[in-house]
Amino acid sequence: MAELTRTKIEDWLKVEEPEFDIETFRKKHGIDPESSVLYVTFNRLIIEKKLKRLNRGKYKQVKLAKPVRVFDKGRERRPPFQLIFPKDFNTGMEFPFAEDIVIREGDLISIGGVSNFGKTALAVNICGENIDKNPDLMGNEYTTRVGDTDEYEPTPRFLNRLDAMTWIKWTNDDGSDKFTLWPVRDDYAEHIVKDKINIIDWINLDANKLYGISEVEEGIKAEVGRGVAIVVLQKGAGSEAARGGQFSKDFVDCELLIDKLTEWESILTIGKVKESIRPVMGRTFAFGIVSGAKLINVREIVKCPTCYGKGWKKSGNTSIPCEDCKRTGYIDK
Repeated sequence: MAELTRTKIEDWLKVEEPEFDIETFRKKHGIDPESSVLYVTFNRLIIEKKLKRLNRGKYKQVKLAKPVRVFDKGRERRPPFQLIFPKDFNTGMEFPFAEDIVIREGDLISIGGVSNFGKTALAVNICGENIDKNPDLMGNEYTTRVGDTDEYEPTPRFLNRLDAMTWIKWTNDDGSDKFTLWPVRDDYAEHIVKDKINIIDWINLDANKLYGISEVEEGIKAEVGRGVAIVVLQKGAGSEAARGGQFSKDFVDCELLIDKLTEWESILTIGKVKESIRPVMGRTFAFGIVSGAKLINVREIVKCPTCYGKGWKKSGNTSIPCEDCKRTGYIDK
């Protein structure tokens, strides 16, 4: 048997899995259990931070990072990403906060909202308004399997939303889609298309593992390159964060939260924002939805000064509905 050397062990490690069992590794390559070369080599690689000892004989290969030169000659300063936010159907104007929030390449935008009050409407509108950038769209409820095959087709409701958005030209002159629809319901980071707008509506996690949203978002952000990612999340009514709580905010650069304002209107609150031209966090906006996709009567609102946002005001020893805000707690700014 040829002499066992460090060079030979390192060559074998190059084609080994990132995590492996030392006994399996030894048997695979016919290494004598009495030989100390393997263990001496592994200990040396651990000191050099090329290997990491896990537990029960398991090891992990470490890929050391290389330093990044910041002020390299000719380092490009890239401008903000020109993402168009949803517009009011009647006025053609973007949500008022659009001019204040700065979106950069690699940013992650989250839309956390209660069910049936505009999460998907916002996501589809972002897709439509940025259609010339050929966005990529993943949706839990956008596709359905065709019979017992591995083929998918768009759902009727999704098609109806697109049809209602008559101001968007969804196809090229040859009839091909201007966007790409993916039937993806998990492994989101693996399906991210680098350097593009990626919209994921919505990320569904096990109720007992909602904290995992932080790791999911981290993976998405690491893969988006010079593009941007928009992720839609479910939210409990009145909560200041999407499901997953603070974990849902960890890797977010711009957070939009949607709640019910009235039976026919939604309230959008600006949550975490990493970069803006002027203060925007905490500002609130109202909007209605027609045909599942048309956003109407978009306007900024503030807490009612009469009832302090409670919807009820004092009258003697009791409380009565606030007429100024019609019991919503908000008035137009």
